[in-house]
Amino acid sequence: MIVAVVLALAAALANAVNLMTQHLASVSAPPGTSGVRLARYLIRSPMWLLGAAAGAGTYILQAGALHNGPLSLVQPLLITEMIFVMVLRRVWIHQYVRPAAWASVLTVAGALAVFLAAAEPTGGQPAPEASEWLTAGVVIGGIIAGLTLLGLHGSPIRRAGVLAAAAGMTWAMEAVFLKTATETLSVSGPVAMFTGWPVYAFAAATVTGTILQQAALHVGPLSLSQPLLAIVDPLTAIALSIWLFGEHFSGSPADTAIAIVAFAVMAVGVTALTRTAPQTLSPDEGPPFPPPAQP
Repeated sequence: MIVAVVLALAAALANAVNLMTQHLASVSAPPGTSGVRLARYLIRSPMWLLGAAAGAGTYILQAGALHNGPLSLVQPLLITEMIFVMVLRRVWIHQYVRPAAWASVLTVAGALAVFLAAAEPTGGQPAPEASEWLTAGVVIGGIIAGLTLLGLHGSPIRRAGVLAAAAGMTWAMEAVFLKTATETLSVSGPVAMFTGWPVYAFAAATVTGTILQQAALHVGPLSLSQPLLAIVDPLTAIALSIWLFGEHFSGSPADTAIAIVAFAVMAVGVTALTRTAPQTLSPDEGPPFPPPAQP
């Protein structure tokens, strides 16, 4: 369990580095650079390459965390990526961060700690049964498809909300596929992993989640899509951890109530952080910043 926590936090930090370095590389491109010229510039940029390496490391660390600990522990811990981004902004590029943003950071960190301590996610089986895969795939996949269709029309706020929710659910499914593929790799080796379907489902979920997330960020306000992206993922992952892997939480009603309240407070903290953190990488204070890329 300790190994899973350390690896999950390391994955969150790696993804925060990925966000910061690739963003810095992109904004340092000469004015007017776009398309193929921008791609050529970026792949020659040491900063961008560092970010790409950190992004690859994110998946490796997340896979290790999921292999050593329950899904219901690892996915909530990945929310700390938002905290690491704020710290990197302050200590790396020396950006001014408002006190309200730091208060939101403390709220998210404290509520997450209380949630995990009260819920005590443990147990679980290494691989779901075929019937469980089928029902989860139909139900969750159907919800994602329905939300995506709803996101094709309507007001920008509604479209951003439903597309962000669909992306969050897709990231949770991606984690499930990654956990299963990693288990196959550790037990049966790379040949068995690459001849099984979960690794390809993981790749498909990664592409789908990226498209849905970018669509949500494009059509509507960040203040709506960012909190949904950050909260729907672990919430769906917790449901799938119980459904597919048989993970369980503390049986005490009091602890369960505390965990529910803590999760709600964490959601409020994430929303507040989105609204109070700076948007640009300028040392001056600015509007809310773009969300980190999901592993």
